[in-house]
Amino acid sequence: MTTTTTTTRKRPLTVPEMALRVCVIPLALASLWEMATNKQADDTYGEISFSNLSGFKYLVFINAVTAAYSVVSILMSSFKSLARYDWLIFLLDQAAAYLLVTSCSAAAELVYLAREGDREVSWGEVCSYFGWFCGRATVSVALQAAALLCFVALSLVSAFRVFREFDAPGAHVDCSGDSDSKQAQEQGRR
Repeated sequence: MTTTTTTTRKRPLTVPEMALRVCVIPLALASLWEMATNKQADDTYGEISFSNLSGFKYLVFINAVTAAYSVVSILMSSFKSLARYDWLIFLLDQAAAYLLVTSCSAAAELVYLAREGDREVSWGEVCSYFGWFCGRATVSVALQAAALLCFVALSLVSAFRVFREFDAPGAHVDCSGDSDSKQAQEQGRR
């Protein structure tokens, strides 16, 4: 009589991972909303909107993508049969983190230029005229930076989950002392 044992794979860090994935959704959506509704008009200088600047449009797009991915990854993680997709989750977490880095840095540069200007190319600061717009853009970038920090932590968690399945390099070294006889046999075959 044979007994069949089934082993269930323990998934460490599930609760912190889910908490981080849930946190990303409101952060990304709040950043998206703050930027997508950001516009200000001035009688002297006209109107400025997020859609006038490609870095801000990129921020809105990436926030939408990362919020949607977070929802999908929560749904995927809730199914135990999808545990074999740890590599996919790892790669997608990495991609989301990198996209957030690029969009956050592009938007932060625009906010910096709006606040400080660039005297070398004769760009003046514009936040003294469009202060409300600059304030909301700063809040949006800060929210996206918080979502980025969540994805950095998620990337570490998913990397741990994927790479814990593998042995360390050199883990199968024969330490029994018979290596001398094995080397002699190997040299004899040559």
